[in-house]
Amino acid sequence: MRRIAMSSATSRVEPVIIQGGMGVAVSGWPLARAVSHAGQLGVVSGTALDVVLARRLQLGDIGGHMRRALAEFPYPRMAQRILGRYFVSGGCGANRRFLPTRALSPEPTQEEQELVVAANFVEVFLAKEGHDGVVGINYLEKIQTPTLASLFGAMLARVDYVLMGAGIPRAIPGVLDELADGHAVELPLNVLGAEADDHFVARFDPLRLSGGAIPWTERPKFLAIIASATLANMLARKASGRVDGFVIEGPTAGGHNAPPRGPAVSNDRGEPIYGERDVVDLEAIRALGLPFWLAGSFGSPQRIAEALDAGAAGVQVGTAFAFCEESGLTADIKRRVIEACRRRELDVFTDPVASPTGFPFKVLRLPGTMSESAQYETRQRICDLGFLRQAFRQNDGTVGWRCPGEPVATYVRKGGAAEDTCGRKCLCNGLLANVGLGQRRPNGQSELPLVTCGDDVPSIVQFLKSPEATSYSADDVVTHLLAGVAAPATAS
Repeated sequence: MRRIAMSSATSRVEPVIIQGGMGVAVSGWPLARAVSHAGQLGVVSGTALDVVLARRLQLGDIGGHMRRALAEFPYPRMAQRILGRYFVSGGCGANRRFLPTRALSPEPTQEEQELVVAANFVEVFLAKEGHDGVVGINYLEKIQTPTLASLFGAMLARVDYVLMGAGIPRAIPGVLDELADGHAVELPLNVLGAEADDHFVARFDPLRLSGGAIPWTERPKFLAIIASATLANMLARKASGRVDGFVIEGPTAGGHNAPPRGPAVSNDRGEPIYGERDVVDLEAIRALGLPFWLAGSFGSPQRIAEALDAGAAGVQVGTAFAFCEESGLTADIKRRVIEACRRRELDVFTDPVASPTGFPFKVLRLPGTMSESAQYETRQRICDLGFLRQAFRQNDGTVGWRCPGEPVATYVRKGGAAEDTCGRKCLCNGLLANVGLGQRRPNGQSELPLVTCGDDVPSIVQFLKSPEATSYSADDVVTHLLAGVAAPATAS
């Protein structure tokens, strides 16, 4: 095995603020870089980055950022193959469909793996460019097949933290250890109906991908995003490697929420009701002796003070950053949300069925988006990205894939129950539309956005500097939130 020399990572600082890894490219490299430059932990979303890179290149790579990062990718031939396939000088035009790009299978092609590795490298590289702050990347445990190649790509760019939630990421710490040593890795797949003697895994071999040349990489810190002390305790004791801390996420946070524990009870709007059993035992968390951050409506100086008083290292904040200038959300969405916040007219609905994962999902009700029943009913059901699809055991013992958001007949033909498709929305396409990367359909229509945020979205007006202001920056958020908070200590 041949190693390519790379510079070593700088010493790390435990941040008071972790910027949430939101959606698809909402917390993209410009936002993460701005937060990191401000001295806190900027985090890029690792979801669907292969699609994001491919579509940015097809749109002409405005500003040249993708090509600048690919020029630093340690495998130039891979970078050239990606540019040759996807880059369109001047952009592909408003009516041209993007080339198909789908979530990896357990046995992806070399071409598919190269795109995933390069995309994760690009996003982290750009987030780290021009400063010496720390940068993290956020993944969903439920999206399993791209995870190994994604981690390797992020590590090539010297990512400092990996954060993962929406599941039980027990295997990830050990995977980071192995990848840091250049070893081949595998990840057990969650397959519905799997039998005791089945062995369903995703595999990734950096040597095979690269032809034997692997840069020196350092193991990033691993933070598990959890919603219970029980899960934190299990991960601290039984994970495959070292867990470096926890983000404890409450049910008011945006995106996916952990389901309530106990019998399912809903309010008169149909939202799940959370109770005493869902309150995390912070004393048990503190007893583990690992740093932790609190998340879910902690976007104010007062809530940060409460978190620090409770023994937390700090907080994770998402919604406040989601609508700032550096966020990847389209300018129109950010403008409309800020205006609605001023008028106190926003409604966030915790939708128990929108997500194909079965987890409750926060949906911001916004006209002209997939939050409206009329828009949902008229959209042709299609699953052409597949990041949230479910693996299931077929009769012949192989793995099949289905998504409750795909055409009902297709889902039923694969053994799914028709009632499981009711109300399911295509998060993959909706989240890409949020950042201006929605697919163009043959009928001339484009996919509509599906915006998510936390319950505390009305509070973003606190970051506007004047009654006339129409926007605010990531630095405005950091400065406001840290007013009166002492600087964090340096950690080795």
